[in-house]
Amino acid sequence: MAMGLAGCYGDGGDSDGTTVSIGMGTTSIDNVKDRMPELLHENGVDDDITIDWNEQEEASGAQRDQYLQLLQAEEGNPDLMMVDNGWANILINRGLLENVTETLSDDVVSTIEDEYFGPFSDTVRGQNGDLYGVPLFPDFATMMYNKEYAREAGYTDEDFETWSTEPMTWSEWADLVQEITEASDAEYGFTTQWDIYVGTSCCTWNEVMTSFGGAYFGGRENLFGPVGDRPITIDEPEVIEGLRMMYTFATDEEDEITHDDYPVGLADPDIIQYTENSALSPFLQGEAAFHRNWPYALIEAEGDDYEALPEGAGSIGSMPIPYAVERGEGNQPGTGGSNSAQGGWHVALNPYTDNTDAAVQVMEAMTEEDFMLGMMEAQGWLPPKPSMFESETATDPEQVGVVGNHMDTLRVVGQNAMPRPSTSVWSTQSTTIAEQVNRAVAGEKTPEAAAADLQSAIEDIEESA
Repeated sequence: MAMGLAGCYGDGGDSDGTTVSIGMGTTSIDNVKDRMPELLHENGVDDDITIDWNEQEEASGAQRDQYLQLLQAEEGNPDLMMVDNGWANILINRGLLENVTETLSDDVVSTIEDEYFGPFSDTVRGQNGDLYGVPLFPDFATMMYNKEYAREAGYTDEDFETWSTEPMTWSEWADLVQEITEASDAEYGFTTQWDIYVGTSCCTWNEVMTSFGGAYFGGRENLFGPVGDRPITIDEPEVIEGLRMMYTFATDEEDEITHDDYPVGLADPDIIQYTENSALSPFLQGEAAFHRNWPYALIEAEGDDYEALPEGAGSIGSMPIPYAVERGEGNQPGTGGSNSAQGGWHVALNPYTDNTDAAVQVMEAMTEEDFMLGMMEAQGWLPPKPSMFESETATDPEQVGVVGNHMDTLRVVGQNAMPRPSTSVWSTQSTTIAEQVNRAVAGEKTPEAAAADLQSAIEDIEESA
């Protein structure tokens, strides 16, 4: 996703007749187009500012690279940029984003400081503690499931309520998935994302590894550096165990690598080629009983009439990501327990824009709760304020749409979100990690060999940074 403001610029202080162009590379852009302009005007953007659209790069990494080129060339367009929480600090550390603590009103800055998710807001801060963007929406993954299939295995609404907030161990979950798959028309137990791309290294594998008590760099305190002066903790038993489990789920027969504690063949074997939307498709078609994804997928599953899925609000269930060891009992500090990768996006101000006043109006409108609730309904964007996860409005699907059915689960996973280790070398490390864990789950390399090779490769990247 990307956001840019462009069009009829004034002298920097006069927004009369300005066209604000917002670009997004998202499969659900129609919902945003239909609702966001109205919400922005309802929440403080002047009526004489026209909201228009300019589609940009869809892939997050490509979007980052495009911004780097534009900002290093001191281009003033786009005025505003949606930046991924996973690489916002790269732009900040290179001095390429405007310090919005000095630009936004004091009231807006205080609201962000006092009322937003702290760990999420921290991903758009500079080393001086100032904000270099407005937190727009966090993203927390859940494990979705087909309630009709679960009912065919004898489970009821009482079970679903328990599952929504009480994480299972991977072993408990795997047995449940196997039972439901065998009792239903599902062809596979679950789908997830395991292609060679950033989503595997930052998110799906990060969740599994952390739940086993593992970490890339010795725990949470080293996520953001210092590069070259932090432990590399990849070639460890907990990492190998997590890879063995995922290999066991993805392979179709037992061998010397499969894990005795987990059933073979739960996953669609094509997960090694899946990103978000390709992994979602088998679930929507009724081929998979469970599916790991972000909140947008909940809207997709309940919002359209898929013949293979049960109909009606609340027809799709969600639960926290399973875990292998209890929270706090992992081998690395701050690991263990159910963990969701922390996703999400901020809105940053281009320091070279000639249209600051109009851009700031848009940013400040996005901090209004009515805007957040409207975007929950339109696109499933979660509010960046923890208090809203328990508000009467945000938990009412009649007012905010499908996501309202899942706020109990999302509140739990939001409390246990794991950021990616985003630094100046994360882009290179991310690709290397995804390659190795993909090969391990594909059976092209043993988990031990993948962990050892990855340990060596990440050490080399850290040392040469």
